[in-house]
Amino acid sequence: MTEQQPYEVVRRYPHFELRRYPDYVVAEITVNADFDRAGNAAFRYLFNYISGSNTARQKLAMTAPVIQEAGPQKLAMTTPVLQSGSLPGAGQAAEFSVAFVLPAGVTADTAPVPDDPKVRVRAVRGSLAAVLGFSGSGSASAFERRNNGLQAALTLAGLTPVGAPRFARFDPPFKPWFLRHNEVVQDVLELQPGEAAAPSS
Repeated sequence: MTEQQPYEVVRRYPHFELRRYPDYVVAEITVNADFDRAGNAAFRYLFNYISGSNTARQKLAMTAPVIQEAGPQKLAMTTPVLQSGSLPGAGQAAEFSVAFVLPAGVTADTAPVPDDPKVRVRAVRGSLAAVLGFSGSGSASAFERRNNGLQAALTLAGLTPVGAPRFARFDPPFKPWFLRHNEVVQDVLELQPGEAAAPSS
């Protein structure tokens, strides 16, 4: 994975980085698996798509990261829609969306149509996001621990989370676990002009 998803660093905090991501496009699939197996369950379908399993027989560059997030939650319309960053317990299956970020310059209109209907191409709006990077295992427990730390740091910084966190992996499975780079990415409310979030400690 040589191409990296572009972003601009807005501000560095002691425990996370505030970044602005431009609009981007993903190829994604929803799988039912436990957190640690979801990436492997989805990988073949997504890799086949970027390798030419599409109507244009077009190959697309692999871009880092691979993004995983909890699948859509169905709630009654009368209930406030609240999403938490909590993950199912170890070994518990759930719905996860796993996505490959497509190379910069590819739009939802210009991306080739997947041969497999389970693979979807979707445009994602740019956002302001808090990102906590860490090395080592990309397991459910590792992400949960870092996500808890990030949510606490956001409270101290006076930033408001929006939606559910995303879990980003940057390295192929064959890379030794202790050398892998991972990130928890949490969208936050846009700051108003002239407003500066309080520094976290």
